[in-house]
Amino acid sequence: MSLRSRFFKSLSPAIVFAALTFPVTQVTTEEILLDKIVAVINDDIVMASELESRTSEIYAQLQKEGTEIPSREAIVPQVLERLILERIQLSKGHRVGIRFSDAEVNQSLERMARNQNMTLSELVEKAHESGTKLSSLRQRVRNEMIIGRVQEGSINRRITVTEQSIDNFLNSEEGRSWSSPDVNLGHILLPLSSGAPKDQVTQVQEKVLELYNKAKDGADFKSLAIAHSSGQNALSGGDLGWRKTTQLPTLFISALDDLSPGQISEPIRSNAGYHLLKLYDRRGGGNRIIKQHHVRHILLSPSEIRSDEETLEAINQLRTEIQEGKDFATVAKEHSEDLGSAMSGGGLGWSVPGQFVPQFEKTMKAVEIGQVSEPFKSQFGWHILQVTERRKQDFSRDIKRSQARQIIKQRKFQEELQVWLQEIREEAFVEIKS
Repeated sequence: MSLRSRFFKSLSPAIVFAALTFPVTQVTTEEILLDKIVAVINDDIVMASELESRTSEIYAQLQKEGTEIPSREAIVPQVLERLILERIQLSKGHRVGIRFSDAEVNQSLERMARNQNMTLSELVEKAHESGTKLSSLRQRVRNEMIIGRVQEGSINRRITVTEQSIDNFLNSEEGRSWSSPDVNLGHILLPLSSGAPKDQVTQVQEKVLELYNKAKDGADFKSLAIAHSSGQNALSGGDLGWRKTTQLPTLFISALDDLSPGQISEPIRSNAGYHLLKLYDRRGGGNRIIKQHHVRHILLSPSEIRSDEETLEAINQLRTEIQEGKDFATVAKEHSEDLGSAMSGGGLGWSVPGQFVPQFEKTMKAVEIGQVSEPFKSQFGWHILQVTERRKQDFSRDIKRSQARQIIKQRKFQEELQVWLQEIREEAFVEIKS
């Protein structure tokens, strides 16, 4: 089957009809003019109406923030490139069956509202005021969740954190002073593969020096990022927000050492390309005391022979039995499907920050000592847990090593993500329509 045949076979009848008839249909309204294909990505498409809508959203956000707005000639290709990368990643997610329930999307929306100090109703009302329907908002959130899961699955396979690398980190000056300051950063990335030809390298070097000089001479850094950066945060002005310095790539840390707030780094070369950083502010430092939880859990996972609803019903029954006096450890040994902890009565030992998935961490911190939590869902299935003890602890050796592992992994993730995005973009069939 030809690419054209496979392409149209994958689309809905309405889109196929529009795509096939548009070239010979007389354009009579602006709405029809917008509804044309602007890019073909493998077996998917981007419509002009979607490109226009996303561009308008970016412009509205920039106006609200008071950021100097680049020309449409600069911003539209950036938005289209972002939509193309989204399509490629969503396609990967759909192929491997990544799905999120309505309840999980609702939870994500509630977190978004809390992060903006709003209620869910206020968030929905704000979206309506900006012209975004609730169904569109929910789909956008669902897509972001799928893309996040695709990135995690793809990048984590490329990352190895050895015990020696943890030792090296802990023995470094940086590792010995874990309580490092937070930094608020802006970021510009000009992509360049490690094996790029010399003329391309020269071209990118000239471009990054041009941007560096403009930024040093007072040009708005966010506007430069929007117009030129290929980083994941380009359309928000390259804003990386507040980050612990220990969570940044090593090259970034070295470049930030000599910067004061407001200053721009010299161009930084990595495997992903050339970077420019703007340090907006620094804060923090000092020792931290960690609250640890001694926790055990029971896990039941949906399967081909047990639906999600049946799994929830089953774990609710186990919770009832424990509340009526049955020993938690005994129930875990008999029924838990987490083979790593079942034989120890569901015991997971003392927690360390970042050890568990967010849903588990949230429930673990909220439940009273000795109580059995309500069932909650993660990507692994349905859980109930019990915290048997809590303590406040200075950094022990185990905590230090666990946090060092997370720091190294996060750095490698950010480095590998940009390289991986370039790879999947180069591998995809992409045709930009004029």
